[in-house]
Amino acid sequence: MQSFRRLAGFGVVIVYLNLSAEAFSEEAVAPATNANPVTEKAAVSQAAKTDQVIPTSNQEREADAKEEKHHSSVAEMGPETLWQTPGDCGTMSVWDTNMAMCMPLTMPGMPMQMLMLHGNIFGTRVTTQGPRGGHAFVSTQMVMVDAGTSVGDNHYLNLDVMLTAEKWTVPFSGTPLLLQYGDLNHLSAPYIDNQHPHHSPIMGLTLSDTIWLGKDKNHIKIYFAPRGEATDGPLPFPHRLTGVINPDAPLGHHTAQDLSHISSTVFGASLKLGQFRYEASVYNGREYSPDVVTLPVRIPNSLSARVIFELNDQWSFYLSHGFIYSGEGRTSASVYSHLALPGGEWKFHNSLIWGLDTFPGATPLNSFNEEFLFRSKAHRIWGRVEVLQRSSGELGIFRLYDPFTGLLIKHGGVGIPFNWAPPPASPFAKVLPPIADWVAAITLGYTYNFSSWKEVDLGIGGSITKDLIADVYRPYYGGSDPWSAKIFVQMGGMKMWEL
Repeated sequence: MQSFRRLAGFGVVIVYLNLSAEAFSEEAVAPATNANPVTEKAAVSQAAKTDQVIPTSNQEREADAKEEKHHSSVAEMGPETLWQTPGDCGTMSVWDTNMAMCMPLTMPGMPMQMLMLHGNIFGTRVTTQGPRGGHAFVSTQMVMVDAGTSVGDNHYLNLDVMLTAEKWTVPFSGTPLLLQYGDLNHLSAPYIDNQHPHHSPIMGLTLSDTIWLGKDKNHIKIYFAPRGEATDGPLPFPHRLTGVINPDAPLGHHTAQDLSHISSTVFGASLKLGQFRYEASVYNGREYSPDVVTLPVRIPNSLSARVIFELNDQWSFYLSHGFIYSGEGRTSASVYSHLALPGGEWKFHNSLIWGLDTFPGATPLNSFNEEFLFRSKAHRIWGRVEVLQRSSGELGIFRLYDPFTGLLIKHGGVGIPFNWAPPPASPFAKVLPPIADWVAAITLGYTYNFSSWKEVDLGIGGSITKDLIADVYRPYYGGSDPWSAKIFVQMGGMKMWEL
């Protein structure tokens, strides 16, 4: 109960941040426009012709032609930056809900071949407090390469490869992160109070076909991924702007939030009609050990669906559900906003996420996540407030009851095999079922972008986190609510080329 009273004050802060940013935004909320991309393309081309300077030699003409072709195609794709939002997509690109970036959309008579490089790399020193805490230097990273070409007047084929080296740049036990849980390593031991590395070196591999439906930006995207994103959960944390700035994964990552952003053998489709998107996928729901180099292709055994309403370029709403082969159900709802603040220098990004994980015969687990980012050219102020239910089993805490002596024997351990229980203290002792209770984590961070070289940003930052532990779990965390701290360097950016 003490934890609940402490969380009430943070709820007021969350509401204030959202309402204040909306009230002071310069961009009014209005329905999305239905401008014709083909007409806009013609207008841009005509405007370019009126300002054309006649070269003085054949070599200059060829150079200027190549430069004009590059700039016109890249400009129509949107800005080359790590901080893209739906409103940044140009006349020949659309917002991709899997990768949270602008992707090419082919138009009749306008062939295109594109190569895109997108990356985000952290080097982090982590310190966490208490008997379950730790200290480590880790590097988490994601590098994404997209190569694609138009086929005919309506199709754009794209190969997306997402790479990471976290298997070799993260400690064997994972990145210290109190209250985190998820995945089993190759020894069948869960990552408890640590964040697991992502599958290395191939974190994602997706082949897609985006088909323009002939009106506005309506399209359908169909894709196959030996390893890729299923259509349940919010925008994945490595891609949404409020997560890009933070080296930590959310605690709710494995509580019906974005767990499925790395799934095996995914067949999916996304249909955009006006302000709505309808998405569905089938995939193999088994979770493979992230510390083993594999790329398995298995028979799909799970199903998920997601509906997205895009009010305009500033606001979007997600609702999804996943049916997992094991009987697990994952339900998620989320809201995203991107607002410009008065003066034009600062922008405000916000993500509000809820997840519900259900298991046969077990207590349903809820997770709430509020993320925010205030961003200018040089300064980023960001934070995350999480409130979620953790089961005792997820935290490696087991309870035994001895009816002969009347003693309740508690045990806590980290790095122990899944479903393991300590030996009974007497022949009469029995293992009690897991319990679930609420925990929370409040993080505040700052990043200073001290260098921008072309499309690459280089920054240095840090964060502090205060964990709020349920009374029943607090003895295993030193009897108090621990602190964590991080300092890091971050390098990220995006670059596009027309082939």
